Amino acid sequence: MKRLTAILFMCSLAQSAQSQDGWQPLFNGKNLQGWRVLNGSAEFRVEAGEIIGVSTLNTPNTFLATEKDYGDFVLEYEVQMDRDLNSGVQIRSLSLPEYQNGRVHGYQIELDASARAWSGGIYDEARRGWLYNLECNPAAKSAYKPEGWNKFRVEAIGNQIRVWLNGVPTADVIDDMTACGFIALQVHSIGDDQTKAGKAVRFRNLRIKTTNLGAEQLPATRDIPQISYLTNQLTEREKSEGWQLLWDGKSTQGWRGAKLEHFPEKGWKIENGVLTVMKGSGGESTQGGDIVTTAKYKNFELEADFKLTKGANSGIKYFVDPDLNKGEGSAIGCEYQLLDDEHHPDAKLGANGNRTLASLYDLIPADAKFYAPNESMSKRVNQYEWNRAKIIVNGSHVQHFLNGIKVVEYERGTQMWRALVARSKYVVWPNFGELAEGHILLQDHGDEVAFRNIRIKRLQP
Repeated sequence: MKRLTAILFMCSLAQSAQSQDGWQPLFNGKNLQGWRVLNGSAEFRVEAGEIIGVSTLNTPNTFLATEKDYGDFVLEYEVQMDRDLNSGVQIRSLSLPEYQNGRVHGYQIELDASARAWSGGIYDEARRGWLYNLECNPAAKSAYKPEGWNKFRVEAIGNQIRVWLNGVPTADVIDDMTACGFIALQVHSIGDDQTKAGKAVRFRNLRIKTTNLGAEQLPATRDIPQISYLTNQLTEREKSEGWQLLWDGKSTQGWRGAKLEHFPEKGWKIENGVLTVMKGSGGESTQGGDIVTTAKYKNFELEADFKLTKGANSGIKYFVDPDLNKGEGSAIGCEYQLLDDEHHPDAKLGANGNRTLASLYDLIPADAKFYAPNESMSKRVNQYEWNRAKIIVNGSHVQHFLNGIKVVEYERGTQMWRALVARSKYVVWPNFGELAEGHILLQDHGDEVAFRNIRIKRLQP
């Protein structure tokens, strides 16, 4: 608490000392006065009005951080990076002794020269991982210029962070985890890769403005998606786009037991904005039982944050007909699998991995081919922390996303669909997965799994 209070105090001091037009240089062009090196041992030096970071073997990520902390601001800078490197600029970041022995953590504006092309995205360094990758904004992938200088603009105002790269809008995030912190330049770790040693990332024309930001702020745009991480809240833009909270974060309104006329009296807990299915025997629907929405949905975009416990199994089902299965076990519908792949045996059952996390359970595996190059499934998952599931249904076309990356895509009702069903456990259910509309379900599979930020937008077909 003392550290956070000090940070906020330093933010207020930083915002009080401004030039006449409000812009202040972050770098004096001569030396590294006002900066400090954190975490690694890569070299930073000054040449010809540039800060140059040099990739170094066998050192962790190295950061050159401002001694001052900043809260709300507009930041501009230019970067030029040698090929095969990765870098970024931290904003509102911290290095606290109690957090992983001082490891730098916080928002990072990505600099990515790889085929993935996510420059201008927002990564949460040493914390939650990707908050805004450019798979949701493919037009921005071409904004980065591998040769020459690239100009970034970052607006961090209130709980919104927006980024432009060479004039192209690349990211728009709403998040309230960290309101103030230092700015830092990154030299990414290269491990023992000799081919990357001695290469450089160069920074110049770093400047910041912390006053009169309303006049400086660029106009709002809907040209790119906005992604929010507020807990059980909708942004004004989300409301205008038709999003609704499917769970209000505090009550059972809109939900009931899949085989009940009311919400289960045991097996589920609501606490601190989190809906949790409690640990049971590990069997299907044997504790409190599955819960379903009271409403039915046809064409929609559904998002839900989930947190698994070790060895946990659960699922998010859609096109659910609670009347199909009146006996033991779970209600029947298409299932976005929630599973601890490493510690639950179901991951190795089924066929070709079609029971692993984010798969269409027992039918279609979550496929790494949808991922950007060199990004594995495991790298995308925050084990035992919050992850985000997304399901988009438009007519017969369905997609699954995990933490912003598409992992499943299919068409219902086709010959291929029916062939998949015929080889699955669902063959006993006539016309499985072909309902015109159905309920949304959260599964009780006897393991503790938490949910929050459950929201839905009805789509026009």
